Amino acid sequence: MSAEPSFPTLRMRRLRYNAGVRNLTRHTRLHPGSLILPLFVRSGNNIRQEISSMPGQYQLSLDQLVEEARQARDLGLGGIILFGIPDDKDHHGSDALHAGGIVQQAVAAVKDAVSELLVLTDLCMCEYTDHGHCGILHEQGGITDVSNDPTLTLLGQQAVTHAEQGADIIAPSGMMDGMVSAIRQALDDADFKHIPIMSYAAKYASSYYGPFRDAAESAPSFGDRRTYQMDPTAQAAQALREVELDVQEGADMLMVKPALAYLDIITRVAQNYPGIPLAAYNVSGEYSMVKAAAANGWLDEARVVDETMTAIHRAGADIILTYWAKDVAQRIGS
Repeated sequence: MSAEPSFPTLRMRRLRYNAGVRNLTRHTRLHPGSLILPLFVRSGNNIRQEISSMPGQYQLSLDQLVEEARQARDLGLGGIILFGIPDDKDHHGSDALHAGGIVQQAVAAVKDAVSELLVLTDLCMCEYTDHGHCGILHEQGGITDVSNDPTLTLLGQQAVTHAEQGADIIAPSGMMDGMVSAIRQALDDADFKHIPIMSYAAKYASSYYGPFRDAAESAPSFGDRRTYQMDPTAQAAQALREVELDVQEGADMLMVKPALAYLDIITRVAQNYPGIPLAAYNVSGEYSMVKAAAANGWLDEARVVDETMTAIHRAGADIILTYWAKDVAQRIGS
């Protein structure tokens, strides 16, 4: 290959001078169909309660959730992912395990009203337990922690109840060892072999989750989740080991969470598993930081958001879960 010419023969600005040329040569293009909108649902009627730490995001009653689902469909979004806030919590997260649970009701309501919209369900116990951890607790040597294997049984039960109500994709987020295998077996045994699993395969014990815990009312009542979510200081190779295990267990799609602080992980996963759809979660803290800065006039929210989405996509994410999904879709379509 011959060497490229140099300046002044080569002028890279020629590809930037004209807006039409920039559009023609643009490589990374966002599309509404690649965006998933997270939504928080609770019982009641005509409830649209703003989340104080996430301006513009709400806890929604079922009727309001359906309206959001209709908007998501009309904007051409790739789907929605549901998080439930039950009326009552207990030590075993019982509301997560039956057809009358809040997320199960939500799936059924959305599918009844907007059947063509893809519905994902976050599969975890932290929103439903009174202690705020992601599974059944046990004590050993004076230390209280989540008991991994008994929790797998509950996750399998939870997955089946979601599928029974019409969930299209199950997205387990608890970072339990063996969770994908247990969920896959439970779904297959219940004749839901066609339901894909989008595993939160590399989910970090991140400080960016604070606003989400307000939104989902799921903050741990003691300690933190560092014994099961990944250490932010761990080698990138550990994320690839986590991903490989989930792939071996039958994950159909993968996820990295959070997105911005882990763009390197997104890229490595995309490079090492090119045939498996990869999602990235643009999480609550990433959202709230931009909202706060924009409210103070320190930056242009729309331009920063579009740049952020482009960066996540360019890093290798095929799918982006983001609270800005509707905003971005409206701009793309305008």
